[in-house]
Amino acid sequence: MAEKKPLSKNQLLSELAEKTNLSKKEVDAFLEALTTIAYKEAKSVGKFTLPGFGILKLVQRAARSGRNPATGQTIQIPAKTVVKMTLSKACKEAIAGPAKKK
Repeated sequence: MAEKKPLSKNQLLSELAEKTNLSKKEVDAFLEALTTIAYKEAKSVGKFTLPGFGILKLVQRAARSGRNPATGQTIQIPAKTVVKMTLSKACKEAIAGPAKKK
């Protein structure tokens, strides 16, 4: 069986336009605006919540030591700020099913 490919941006715009009765141009403008707002909020506030989907947040990663895979030499990796995405419980359950109880 051939593996299914993820939706391209054009296919996503078509699907959303069909489901919302908006034009592809309007859906594209909405997605661009949402993306811009998400980036701006995550950068200025440190967190952006998309209800039902998840949270984008800035996280401080501590300095640590690592290894150069080519030489095996130990190197120091500096501290830095990274962006992490935490999925909401609703998103996880919709995709993977409910969590199993222990």
